[in-house]
Amino acid sequence: MQPGKNIAIKVPLHRWEETVAFYRDKVGLSVSRELDNSTGFDFGSMTLWIDRVPQQSQTDVWIELFDDDPTAALSRLGSPRRDELEPLTDVTGHWTSDPAGTVILLRREQIG
Repeated sequence: MQPGKNIAIKVPLHRWEETVAFYRDKVGLSVSRELDNSTGFDFGSMTLWIDRVPQQSQTDVWIELFDDDPTAALSRLGSPRRDELEPLTDVTGHWTSDPAGTVILLRREQIG
């Protein structure tokens, strides 16, 4: 298993704009990508995503791990499959979580 390239902070709707402004204006991170409900920042070799989640009541941090066989890795971890969290489009992998509840995207890295 290897660290992925993305970290996401899932932010309630009422905190999203000020959170994006904090990382952009106060921390000074460069915006690398803007989507309707997400802003990505350059964060070293990773991208830090600030995601607007209307149904969210608290902030969560989600991380990404790469493995050549995500299904076998999920079994090795003994972690629950949580694929209902978000659709995985064009991604080979699974959503899971650690014992503390941190959401993990365990997936095969797409090369190219």
